[in-house]
Amino acid sequence: MKTPSKKSPRGFTLIELLVAMAITTIIITVLVSVTSMALETWNRNRAEIRAARQAKSMIDTMARDFESFVSRRGNTFEWLYAKSNPSSDGPKGSASPNAIDLVFFSAATDRYEGKIGTAFPNNNGDVSTVGYKLTYKDPIAGATNDEFKTFVLYRKIVNPNVTFANILGQATIKAPFDTAKDVADETAIDKEENFICENVYQFTVTFHVSTTTAAGLKSVTVPVGKGAKSVEEFRVTGGGIQTTFVPDGVTNEQLKAGRLSAAEISITVLSDFGMQQMRRRSDLTGTKLNDFIAQHSYQYSKVVQLPGS
Repeated sequence: MKTPSKKSPRGFTLIELLVAMAITTIIITVLVSVTSMALETWNRNRAEIRAARQAKSMIDTMARDFESFVSRRGNTFEWLYAKSNPSSDGPKGSASPNAIDLVFFSAATDRYEGKIGTAFPNNNGDVSTVGYKLTYKDPIAGATNDEFKTFVLYRKIVNPNVTFANILGQATIKAPFDTAKDVADETAIDKEENFICENVYQFTVTFHVSTTTAAGLKSVTVPVGKGAKSVEEFRVTGGGIQTTFVPDGVTNEQLKAGRLSAAEISITVLSDFGMQQMRRRSDLTGTKLNDFIAQHSYQYSKVVQLPGS
């Protein structure tokens, strides 16, 4: 009787191992690619959400100020001042191409630090002075720290008692506003407590003016900033609107007699990654800079209807 021989277990051949390794490599490559795409999308969405939050904070604050805009006709006083004044400083020489200094009167609700009629004098009405300025600095450590510098938008509000004593009834309001003390008893606008929003690469306002022409009512837009169709300075005085450039379709006298009806706030907010790259790279110039800004920034705007002026 023959005893059946035992066969040793059959192992994988070299070809089978190679095929298995190839399939595993493909699966890992696909997983890495999907994970990378998901992370990129997540980072992009997170950057956009953060930029949107900052933009909303700034635009909502400015919109509330504009909604309470105060001006009067029939006098020689200035009521609103807007002038193109982008910061001359920037990361690796990439300064902001568009920014304005903005000062106007408003019945702002946060006058007297929001404690209206309690611990502060309230016998000079409710007209405050508010101003906005974009500058390039570290919002915490100040202008001396280059590592964390960014484009920062500041808002300064001057209480009604100081406004009444020093700014109201002046032919120009920018100089007295600059030297007036804000609600925190400071004169400089770029203080920590005046911080609103960071990474603001551009900040402009377009004013909508209703005029009367020979053909009837006409609405024109006057953007303040740099550019062929923009004005470098826009002022609202008791004698009318004054600019350094008159839009097409109206005369200087028609524009001067017009009524300021709305303000369109426009900002460009950089992502944190975009701001970091601008601080590190020195090759961002010309077309390359424009393409970089388009890729790593977000644009926001809002039209605010103004009370009758």
